[in-house]
Formats: sequence, C-alpha cells, structure tokens
Amino acid sequence: MSVVRDVSWCAWLGPSGSGLAKFKKGVTPISTETVVSIVLSLIVGAVVGAGVFELLRRRVTGAKQAEAEELAKQVVQNAQREAENVLKEARFEAKDLAFRAKSEFEQEQKAKLGELSGVEKRLIQREGVLDGKLTAVEKRESEARRREQDFAKREEGLAAKEAACAKAEREHREALERVAGMTAEEAKKQLIVEMESQARLDAVGIAKRTIEEARENAEREAREIITSSIQRVVRDYVSESTISVVPIPNDAMKGRIIGREGRNIRALEAATGIDLIIDETPEAVIISGFDPLRREIAKVSLERLMHDGRIHPTRIEEIVEKVKVDIDKLMYEEAEKIIFELGLSDFNPELIKVLGRLKYRTSYGQNNLYHAREASYICGIMASELGLDVKLARRGALLHDIGKAVSHEEEGPHAMLGAEIAKKYGESAKIVNAIAAHHEQVEPICPESVLVAAAEALSAARPGARREALESYVKRLEKLESLATGHKGVQKAYAIQAGREIRVIVRQEDITDAESFQLSRELAKKIEQELTYPGQIKVTVIRESRYVEYAK
Repeated sequence: MSVVRDVSWCAWLGPSGSGLAKFKKGVTPISTETVVSIVLSLIVGAVVGAGVFELLRRRVTGAKQAEAEELAKQVVQNAQREAENVLKEARFEAKDLAFRAKSEFEQEQKAKLGELSGVEKRLIQREGVLDGKLTAVEKRESEARRREQDFAKREEGLAAKEAACAKAEREHREALERVAGMTAEEAKKQLIVEMESQARLDAVGIAKRTIEEARENAEREAREIITSSIQRVVRDYVSESTISVVPIPNDAMKGRIIGREGRNIRALEAATGIDLIIDETPEAVIISGFDPLRREIAKVSLERLMHDGRIHPTRIEEIVEKVKVDIDKLMYEEAEKIIFELGLSDFNPELIKVLGRLKYRTSYGQNNLYHAREASYICGIMASELGLDVKLARRGALLHDIGKAVSHEEEGPHAMLGAEIAKKYGESAKIVNAIAAHHEQVEPICPESVLVAAAEALSAARPGARREALESYVKRLEKLESLATGHKGVQKAYAIQAGREIRVIVRQEDITDAESFQLSRELAKKIEQELTYPGQIKVTVIRESRYVEYAK
C-alpha cells in the first residue's frame, strides 16, 4: 500500500516537475537529501512492486497449471472408466453369445437324440415284427411238414380204398348186369344219353350267361357312344321368355304408339294377337305373349313403325302384313341354312317352310329348331360310331319335332302329326317311323329310329337346355319316387333321366313276376293321375333272381 501511495504521489509531481513547482510556490522548500531519499524510495518501491507482480503472476500461473493437471487426471480417469465399461460389455456380450451357442448346440443335440431314439424304437418294432413273421413262417413250415405227412398217410389209405373200390365196382357191375339184364356197353349208352341231356342243360346256362354278358357290354358301349356324342356337340342356349322389350327413342313416342283414345295400341294388339304394355319404364315398351312368333311379328312391326314415323291403324295393319311375309321368308332361310349345315338335301319346299316355323316354337324355354339341329348332330355321331346310315339318322332327328309347328293348330300328339306331315311331303318310311317312334308311340322299324329317340332325349335332358324352376323340379322327382315306394314289395325307387324314367326295384320274396307287371301298370296310371310333367315317364320294374353256387 505504501508503494502505491508513493507512485501516485510521483505521478502527481509529473515528468516535468510542474507539480513540484506548484508545490514550491505554496510550500516551504525541501532539501536535496530529502529529494534524493524520495527518489530512492520511489525506485525501491518500483523494484519491490515489480517483484511482487512477478510473484503474483507465477502464483496465478501455478494455480492454472494445477487446475489443468487436475482436469487431465479427471479426463484420464473418465477414459479409463469408459474403457473398463466397454470391456465389461464386451465380456458380457461374449458370454451371452457363448451361452446362446451352447443352448442351440444343446437343442440340436436333443433333437438329434430324439430322432435317434425314434429310429431306434422303429428298429426295435421292426425287429419285433420280423421276429413275429419268422415265428409265423416257422409255424407254417411245421404245419406244412405235418400236412405232408398227413397227405402221405392219406395217399396210402386212398390207394387201399381205390383197390377196394375197384373190386367193389367190379362186383357191383357184375351184380347190376345180373339184376338189370344189361351189359356194360348198354349201360354206357344209357349213361351217354343222360350226359347229353345234362350237357344240353349246361349249354342253356352258358348261353344265358353269354347273353347277359353281351347285354352288359352293349350297355357299356352305348354309354360310351352317348358320352362321346354329347361331348362333341356343345351348344349354348338362350332361354326363351314370354315377354320382349322394345327400346324407344324417347317417352314422347309412347303417346304416339298409344294414339288418340288408344286406337293405335288397340290396332296393333288386334293385328298381332299380343299384349302391349306401356308403363313407367323409361324409353321402353313391353310386348307380352305366349306365342314367340306373334311376339316377333309385333316387335319388328313396332320397330318399323317408329322408324317410319307414321303410326295410325291403317299403317299398322300394312306394316304387320309385310312383317308376316318377311318373317316367313326369314324362317324359310333359317331352315335352309340348318339343312345345308347338316349336309342334307332333297327336302320339299313346303316341308322346309314347316321346319322353319320351329324357329319360333319353344318347349320349356328350349328353341325347337335349334333343339332339332342339336339332336341331328348327336344322332349322326352315334350312327357313325355304330356304322349305320348317318344321313338317315340326321334327317330323322332334324324332322322329329316337326309336328310341334302345327300342334297348336291341330289335335293329336306332335309325334303323330309330324309323321303325317313327313309322309305327306314324300319322306321315306324309315323317316316317318323315326318321327312317330321318338316318344315310343309306335314300334321302331330300324336302328336309326331308336337313335333318333335317344338323341332327342339327350338334347332335351341336357342340363341348361330346358328351363324349369328348381324347387318344382325337385318336388316332382321326390313325388315320383314316393309314388313308387308306397307300393307293397318295393325295395328301392330311383328317378333318373331328369325325371323321364323311374326304376323300381322289388323284393323277390314279396312279389312275383306277374305282380311286377301289374305294379308297373298301376304305377304308370297313378303317375298320370297325380303328376304334371313334360313328355312321358318310363316306368321300369326290376325283379332279380340270384342263384349262387361255389366250385371247390
């Protein structure tokens, strides 16, 4: 503190001594010794201050160095601790990996030991089985040796018996000759006669078995031919309905179709014989009627009237008459097209017209013309497989439903009507018979007639060809089977061929052949009275006799 005060005082004097001069003015003069001592004091103070400053600087520097060394020690210690932690984690991971590897190895060893134990068990079981088989073989060998011994003893006994029998036979023959008064030759002749009679009886049995085998083979070959024919003829059908929809350009056209006070719509309905339904359906008119031909005439006439624009009763009648002529021409052309497609010829033009009318005739939604075409293809294929007249078969199948073109106009079954039409237009007797016999109303006179009936049934019974509500179809089949099973002596009953045939199996001990025949007639009458069905239903009653014998 004294040094500082001295320095301040010296500063106050200043370098130039102006302060001292000022001091001299107002203060008593100082001696030279005093000044010298003051200067010396100042110099000493400066030196001491410098030393003190250097001492303080060194102390500060030492403190900072100590702090740095302490910080470095801490950093080194932290690094050592982190290194130790990393080393510990590495050791832990190594131990964990070693433990996992050991566990996996132990599991693999357990699995392999399990497999080995299973193999060992199976080997033990097989050894047991082999031991059992070996025991059985040894037992069989001993049994065989015992049987050989028995057979040897029996052979010895048989030899003795044969000798005794020969002697007895000789004595018996001599006695028979004496009693019967017949020689051995005469007895042989009589025996031959008896053997011939037995041979004839055996031959009858063999012939019966041969016929049965031939029937079985024939049925199998027939099924193969039918299957092949169906597979080779695959056609899609669009089911017919009782309505047609005619699109119109706008709703304003509905008013023109109706006409003033409904005169136009009444004229169209009177000319075509259909019902014209105009409701809230947008831009559409519905034509309703059971006759497809009438619906087609009405549809085409309405389309032409809308295109012409002149819609009034007189014009409607003119258009309808023109459409009828055009439709007749269209049907004729369609029939000619199908005839050419089938490779047939020499048809009477009037017969072609009648055939073309089938285009607008349906049976349960199946178009009759296209049904006839499909049946013709199937019949031709079957005839080719059997080596019969293919063209005759196709022609008969094509014309088999021709009676349906006029069945709604004339009385009688369509098969008989079709036969009359075919006969009228110069068809051969076989074709006429094929048409009349396809529903078994007359007896077939040639194999082609049978094929026509089969082809017609296949085309009609094919799934999807004809439309019938599933529920009513199932109920009809169930009803058909229940009618059969309700009779006495019936064991089983099966409705087959899409409900076109019912097979009834009766018990042999409960019903005779005559009763089986009566059962078929009664069941057919009952089906006619209680069921509604298309076409006809074949009733087959089966009564089987079995005689079993074993040849040893």
